[in-house]
Amino acid sequence: MELKFFQEKAIDKILKEIREILDENRTGTIVFQSPTGSGKTFTMSNVIQKLALDIDFSNDDFCFVWVSIGKGELHKQSYKSLLKYFDGAPSVYLLEQEFFGSRSCIGKNEVVVVNWDKINQKDSSNGEWKNILMKDKEAYNFSEILENTREKGRKIVLIIDESHQSTTTARAIELRDEIIKPVITLEMSATPALNRYDKLVPVNPNDPIYEGLIKKEIVINQDIDDISTNEIDSQELIMECAYKKRLELKKAYKDIGININPLVLIQLPNSDEGNIKREFVENFLQEKGISATAGNLAIWLSEEKQNTEGPYIIPNDSNVDFLIFKQAIDTGWDCPRAQILVKFRETQSIIFEIQTVGRILRMPEARHYENEILNKGYVYSNSESIRVKKEDFNPKILKNLHSRRNNKNYSLLKLKSYYRQRLDYGDITNALKFYPILENVFCEYFSLNSNQKAAFYKEQNLTLISKKINLDHLVDGDRIILNKVIESRLIDELKEIKATETLDTSLSEDDKLFLVNKLIKENLSGFAYKRSLSPVKESLYKFFREYLCTRDLENEIVYIQSAILNNINVFSKLLSMATEKYKPVKTEELKTKAQNLINWDLEWEIPESKSYNPEIFEKVDVLKSISTPCYLEINRSKPERAFIKYLEESPDVLWWWKNGDEHMRDNFGIQKLDTSSFQPDFIVMYSNGILGIYDTKDPGFQEDDNKIKAETLQKYIEEENKKNKNLIGGIIIKDSNNQLKINNNAIYKSYKTNPEEWNYLE
Repeated sequence: MELKFFQEKAIDKILKEIREILDENRTGTIVFQSPTGSGKTFTMSNVIQKLALDIDFSNDDFCFVWVSIGKGELHKQSYKSLLKYFDGAPSVYLLEQEFFGSRSCIGKNEVVVVNWDKINQKDSSNGEWKNILMKDKEAYNFSEILENTREKGRKIVLIIDESHQSTTTARAIELRDEIIKPVITLEMSATPALNRYDKLVPVNPNDPIYEGLIKKEIVINQDIDDISTNEIDSQELIMECAYKKRLELKKAYKDIGININPLVLIQLPNSDEGNIKREFVENFLQEKGISATAGNLAIWLSEEKQNTEGPYIIPNDSNVDFLIFKQAIDTGWDCPRAQILVKFRETQSIIFEIQTVGRILRMPEARHYENEILNKGYVYSNSESIRVKKEDFNPKILKNLHSRRNNKNYSLLKLKSYYRQRLDYGDITNALKFYPILENVFCEYFSLNSNQKAAFYKEQNLTLISKKINLDHLVDGDRIILNKVIESRLIDELKEIKATETLDTSLSEDDKLFLVNKLIKENLSGFAYKRSLSPVKESLYKFFREYLCTRDLENEIVYIQSAILNNINVFSKLLSMATEKYKPVKTEELKTKAQNLINWDLEWEIPESKSYNPEIFEKVDVLKSISTPCYLEINRSKPERAFIKYLEESPDVLWWWKNGDEHMRDNFGIQKLDTSSFQPDFIVMYSNGILGIYDTKDPGFQEDDNKIKAETLQKYIEEENKKNKNLIGGIIIKDSNNQLKINNNAIYKSYKTNPEEWNYLE
């Protein structure tokens, strides 16, 4: 798995806050707030690895207690996930297995996964802990294990997964402050309680969407009216829609050559109604050839589980098509191919918990696809209205308002539309292009001939290189301060501690690797570290192999690392020069990449249907909107409101359409000179067949951006009209007299400075 950019930023911020708390010699709580489906467990696992293995924390002695809060056996899922992410380093154990009386303390860098329900229960009659893990017994209980661990000077880091559940109660506070006594507490949740904490590290809800980790939107009951309701009831209707949507999605994946089998989650009511609904669901699916016996239906209920083990249900190409559940998988469950949720109406109420909807948020390959239907999650529910439980992090992607294109007055437009995907993460990703830059810098410094790389030139190259750096006596170690005594009264005044006596010690291979990585990290000239590390390191090694034939050495990597570290000032300077010189190459690379990633729809049409979020959009009574019903943003601008009024009153307007501002294929886009995209606000069809493209603006606001958009729009209109299109358009403003004005000049000038360049909209 590869970290996303927003995850890397969060990790760096968390580590910085931890370092500050440790340096201040106190305890502290850091809250990591990240949206559902954004990979909190994976992100936090990287934080643990950094604390355990990174050189920046090499002087700290840590162990980790990972508490999973939630229903069922979710701590075991956390345990399995951490095993996969860590790949052996650091070690991870389940408390009830490894520490059930057989261990006296937690070892350095070990991670112990704990089931919250197994340690937080007390007997109300006597105040004793109920669970055997907490009770006094002949062997060590968990409380004693923690005490023994602290006595060894080991710092306990407590990680609380889904911390919004039950962590603010008196029992939870007692467990943390009196039993576990962590130096650092790391809480993670999409909706943290935020009662007691030192630092908050939030993730922007849009970042996981922008980087392709989670779906762009959730659509509720899409196209449900396409199926006749004469002979079926509401629950049959939503099942039939979900069934057909799954087939549509499966075909869409197949059409782009990806073997992903989309999964439908069916949530039964938690009450006795659930048993009745289950019988209906299983009968419905049985008629379609889907059953637990056939292996394409999974059951996940507290009293029964079928076909639910990871190998059966998790893989993207799993044979399981549907999964029936109640509440057991509402938190912490991870199956990214899940894309459709069926939720039956309950008698008393229907509240969509974000955690339930979160089960269909993730993208199966952590990226978006060109076919937009694959970038959405789908919910089907037989309820008249749905009240969504509000969460602060909600990225506002739930959309249950639907409109359709009115085809009565619509003729195909076949417009050229542009949509650009994200290009880059600001890193050095191409060793083939970076190495020639590094090679040129190194050759110039060492006076090497780039044509002399064969073994025949090895001694000649060695002589030249040795004039600038020492390769004769490579010290395989490090020098550390020894026997330095500092008077306590001087501690607060010290700015630097210099060694009066030193000791030479051997560096482990891990230490060498950390130091080489650190050298690279400090000399990237602004490029992102995580993804740049591998190609830069590969280029460094390649230089030694080509000019000094180090492949012949028994311990080649050790030799190269020692050569670099023994001459660290030289390689620091050269690497900094190479990465700086790579910047123009990277710029050209991005331009080429932009051309390769350009998504042109040469025959774009206004979408036949579109979905809207009721938190953002409202129904508007208009006559000429091509989309019916017409939904517009509640907080739309004054120029937009005035322009819509003008369109509705104009006898020349046949219909109009309000474009969306999201970077999606459904929306109409025009390419700007920097290859980015902008979406003009309105498309207008006139009765004479002319098509207008307009963007509404507040006068004097963001004029630099307005100029780019205005001139790009005019260039687009000019080029398309050469292809026999019949387009007009421009920038629309509302002046101080409440009059609409338009600028449709090839060269844009601001209304504030050049009002004569603007004409009244007739």
